Amino acid sequence: MNGPILEIDGFSGGFVSRAGEFTPVLHDVSYSLERGAVTAVVGETGSGKSVTALSVLQLQAPGFRRTGGQIRFDGTDLLSLDAQALRAIRGRRISMVFQDARAALNPVFSVGQQLADTWRLHNGGSRAAAMEKAVDALRQVQIPEPERRARQYPHEFSGGMAQRAMIALAALICTPELLLLDEPTTGLDVTTQADIMELLLDLARSRGLTVCLITHDLGVVAETCDHVVVMNRGRVVETGSAERIFTAPQDPYTRRLLAASVLTEDAG
Repeated sequence: MNGPILEIDGFSGGFVSRAGEFTPVLHDVSYSLERGAVTAVVGETGSGKSVTALSVLQLQAPGFRRTGGQIRFDGTDLLSLDAQALRAIRGRRISMVFQDARAALNPVFSVGQQLADTWRLHNGGSRAAAMEKAVDALRQVQIPEPERRARQYPHEFSGGMAQRAMIALAALICTPELLLLDEPTTGLDVTTQADIMELLLDLARSRGLTVCLITHDLGVVAETCDHVVVMNRGRVVETGSAERIFTAPQDPYTRRLLAASVLTEDAG
């Protein structure tokens, strides 16, 4: 099918306080994701990039209220779907890797059981077959001793290993067409960050996934992404190919963001 896989069109919204006061945080956000491409959405903390991504699967924090716009996946407005129709897309066709994998995983169940239960939810089959899929997924994301690790709980995993387990769940068990990555290497050391990004992109490209990477790390963007969306204060200020954004940025905010990144790298 031709055309973008995801189109965010004029999406606006904000948060309602307990006192009933409305604070707008997104203003007419519009961008699209090309099929099979890796698109980065960049901006400072508070720019609205994560809220927009979470809205794709209607996972925003309580109190968020949309005031306008559409989010279309394969031509279908996700915001018009009821809970049952959305569940058929969430996980199965669109999946997400969150910032804190250990917080995203359920602490009560073993990692293997969580992967196996998700496999059965989407594909059916026996518990034994699902657990084999879970162990194989952990093996594919290069977790050592996957049979033993599958019996362990999230708190027994390091941050990097938990993120690998989350990738196994989101990219291999769920087999999506679109993978959303919300700051997937936050809190990890530099070496682990590089390993995680390499793993994610290898999996995405080998499976032909469309990837949307939410990040503030412009070094990662320069090395890995095809397209870039720049957000500032809840607005999209610039979009373009990664090459064009990095060599000939048009918006003053984009130029400041790039300059700050260079200064940070020089200081390091």
